[in-house]
Amino acid sequence: MRPEVRTFVADGPLPDWDASEEEIDGRDRQLRSIAGPVTGEEAKALVPCFGPDDCHGVAWTLLHLIETGPAPVLTTAPGPDANEWHHRLYGRTVFGGSFPRI
Repeated sequence: MRPEVRTFVADGPLPDWDASEEEIDGRDRQLRSIAGPVTGEEAKALVPCFGPDDCHGVAWTLLHLIETGPAPVLTTAPGPDANEWHHRLYGRTVFGGSFPRI
């Protein structure tokens, strides 16, 4: 796994809307330093990094980066209590034709 991915993952989930502009900008810079495509291992490591909301759009950047990986990372439907971004990532995989609807 590349160092920039390890660093991003080590810093944990994205902050929520109430975080400081400095914190959000810092995470955004970290994320944008990761060049796609990501490996399958990197994509799986990035999935837990979604926070509770869209973090002023940074979550969309994370989702698109994960989708540059070689295969879908969520191969089963997330549970009802899963993060909304996990549902969104899985839904995009299903609606994109990679998996049949369950």
